Amino acid sequence: MKVNQLTEHYSVTAQISPDDIERVRAMGIDVLINNRPDGEAADQPHSSELQALAEAAGLEYHYLPVVPNQLTVETAQALDRILSREKPTLAFCRTGNRSTQVLELRNRIAADSSGERSVQVLVVGGGAGGLATAASLLKRDHRLDVAIVEPKSEHYYQPGWTLVGGGVFSRDQTIREMAPLIPRGARWIKDAVQEFQPETNRVLLESGTVINYQMLVVSAGIKLDWDRVEGLSETLGQNGVTSNYNLDTAPQTWRNIQALKSGRAVFTQPPMPIKCAGAPQKAMYLAADHWLRSGNLKNINIDFYNAGGVLFGVQDYVPALEKYVEKYGINLEFNKNLVVVDGPAKKAFFENTEGQREEVGFDMLHVSPQQCAPNFVKPLANEAGWVDVDQATLRHTRFDNVYSLGDICSTPNAKTAAAVRKQAPVVAHNLIAQLKGDESVAIYDGYGSCPLIVERGKVVLAEFGYGGKLLPTMPLWLLNGKQPTWAGWFLKATMLPPIYFDLMLQGREWLAAPEITSAPRLATT
Repeated sequence: MKVNQLTEHYSVTAQISPDDIERVRAMGIDVLINNRPDGEAADQPHSSELQALAEAAGLEYHYLPVVPNQLTVETAQALDRILSREKPTLAFCRTGNRSTQVLELRNRIAADSSGERSVQVLVVGGGAGGLATAASLLKRDHRLDVAIVEPKSEHYYQPGWTLVGGGVFSRDQTIREMAPLIPRGARWIKDAVQEFQPETNRVLLESGTVINYQMLVVSAGIKLDWDRVEGLSETLGQNGVTSNYNLDTAPQTWRNIQALKSGRAVFTQPPMPIKCAGAPQKAMYLAADHWLRSGNLKNINIDFYNAGGVLFGVQDYVPALEKYVEKYGINLEFNKNLVVVDGPAKKAFFENTEGQREEVGFDMLHVSPQQCAPNFVKPLANEAGWVDVDQATLRHTRFDNVYSLGDICSTPNAKTAAAVRKQAPVVAHNLIAQLKGDESVAIYDGYGSCPLIVERGKVVLAEFGYGGKLLPTMPLWLLNGKQPTWAGWFLKATMLPPIYFDLMLQGREWLAAPEITSAPRLATT
């Protein structure tokens, strides 16, 4: 009989026979617990027989049956009452595994009540990255203990906010209740992170609860830094100032577009990185298209002030965009960053790379805010503030049990939901492979997609990876991403929402399977 001692007072073993009772007593055991339901096997001693022999030998006997995969809180609580007396205790089942699991659940309940919890895989963030990764993990192994930390009660389909600002979607079409989106088998911890403590595998939450984890996945999103532009927060949503990056003001964008019949419309793009680098342009093109169709474009001057030096970061898509810039008569201003907004005076101030300021009057101002990593990720961050991961494996460069994806990680790819769709399977595969000691590695190639809406009904579908390499999903004869197409619009406005909610967030990796290598491969970061 092989006995495994788990604590000072608690040991487990496999199925015992009547002949083992005297040996158990000779070991100094006072309490015997039977966790195996009667009738599992023909040669299994009945609990009543073992109880009679145990009590005759002076042992305290408890029958706490555990059906496989149906461990209950009540059983764990019963074990806690037994162990509270600190008597030498031996529990058994068919192999000893269920007796071990009862103790683990008992310890977890005790930790929860004391302000500490333990979880095998902790996912921080209930946005696209967190939910997709949790779903992919549980699709691969439903036995994983997964918890998701997310304070919000609602989930937002942010790729739809451009369409809200363009009058295509309603605000409510982009909102879902969080609870139904939590993957089956995952626990939802409705709280926010206050501090990461990766050296001790702990996360401190704002409620004061401490979470101990074996593996950590960080998908905490990106911070919209509205206050970086002086005066912007005070006037946002008023005085003709709006933004599609805010769900409360995205409907205002469409109202402003409809109301403007003449004057000057200014659109801004901040320094990189930002989520969905094409979003500032999408707002501009949809507005210009409406003014063209309504006959008002000839009375409206459109300016695009871009803190960067190019219209779009992947040159292959620029010619198609330039044609629309010419079509709408848009004035392009590069290397000029928005620094001040005076809403009541309807003036915006821009700085060039040499620090020189330019004053610009406006009738409508669409602002894309500067963006940064949230402060609480600092213990996991690189010098730029982003969670520091290997760009191929998405594994942390210093903490082997930490992975990150989405807007918050340091990968040099476009920060889009399409990128998350490819990243989540990579993280799920690599994390589980690490737990199992499997040396296979999934590789992320930097894929991102930006459906650049250039008019209502036409999209330039930009798909690319690291280094600007084109990575089209569909063959060019079906969907030529370098040209504006109706098919791209259909994908953006009709197909992507169900792909997001019904496939990606459910762990269904359609057209998202990563490259798998047979040996570890790390990219240069």
